[in-house]
Amino acid sequence: MTVVDFVPETIKPMIHQHWYKFPPVNPMWHYLLGVIYIFLGFFSWVGNGLVIYLYMKSKALKTPSNMLVVNLALSDLLMLTTNFPPFAYNCFMGGRWMFSPFFCELYAAFGAVTGVCSIYTLGMISWDRYNIICNGFNGPKLTSGKAMAMCAFAWIMATGCALPPFFGWGKYIPEGILDSCSYDYLSQDFMVKSYNIFIIVFDFVFPATVIVFSYVFIVKAIYAHEAAMRAQAKKMNVASLRSSEAESQRAEIRIAKTAIANVSLWLICWTPYAVITIQGVFGDHENITPLVTMLPALLAKSASCYNPFVYAINHPKFRLAITQYMPWFCVHEVEAKTSSDDQSTATANEKS
Repeated sequence: MTVVDFVPETIKPMIHQHWYKFPPVNPMWHYLLGVIYIFLGFFSWVGNGLVIYLYMKSKALKTPSNMLVVNLALSDLLMLTTNFPPFAYNCFMGGRWMFSPFFCELYAAFGAVTGVCSIYTLGMISWDRYNIICNGFNGPKLTSGKAMAMCAFAWIMATGCALPPFFGWGKYIPEGILDSCSYDYLSQDFMVKSYNIFIIVFDFVFPATVIVFSYVFIVKAIYAHEAAMRAQAKKMNVASLRSSEAESQRAEIRIAKTAIANVSLWLICWTPYAVITIQGVFGDHENITPLVTMLPALLAKSASCYNPFVYAINHPKFRLAITQYMPWFCVHEVEAKTSSDDQSTATANEKS
């Protein structure tokens, strides 16, 4: 028996021949993945729903930068909302795709649209933070109009990348343990390979480059500012200069740690699935097994759970909004004299 034997006859024509050589996986994996996806869906709804709710309630949060954060929360919320119910249902109903072939394509397309939109929005958030911290008032100011245009571009780009498989460039097929559907990265014909190369370059390599370089320059700017402050204190032969900047220094260290965490989490979540895709596109199918395929996909979906906490709820302004509008959350944030955003801008101004 193979993993394909359990799939309905209507779905078998969509399945790549690669999966016919694998035996059925232990049923425990279907139940385990179904339970994990339920938890992911719950935390995604709570975290991203909280970000959107607070943005709608609090006037203080309605800034251009936070428009990008809310766009990220919306795409992440839609990702798990459209993907986890069908996947969990398939896991608990026999471990096979239980819906029509067209819904398989829609499922994969929804995942593609929301995933690519989230990736591009993360790139825009990274650029915005780089601009604020490294350029300050010298950089181009992010206005509400620009933020809306950036959000619209992320959705248009994501939709544009997800539509070609419906028209013959690329393909959506069942993958892994055949509970879900995604890009066809196994077929070696020109239309599929060229589409996947396009996706790898424009939906992973390009956004990853923007994200990594933005945070590298942020960390370099923070450490350069700290070194300049130490040199200035030494030149003035005083020790009080650093103490007067203690709050700013703590904010800078926090920003540096957040930057490193952001890059690390992003790479950890998306790189394994990108590696699997690259291997498939270039014909290295030996290590692409059903479980090896599903675990990186699961890791990529988990990004929608931590994003709201890393980019929003951990921020002092969002925590203040939670304290004000949702006191039963037991978050007691005290309003500081200067927000972390203002501190970051002030730091950039001092360096300039």
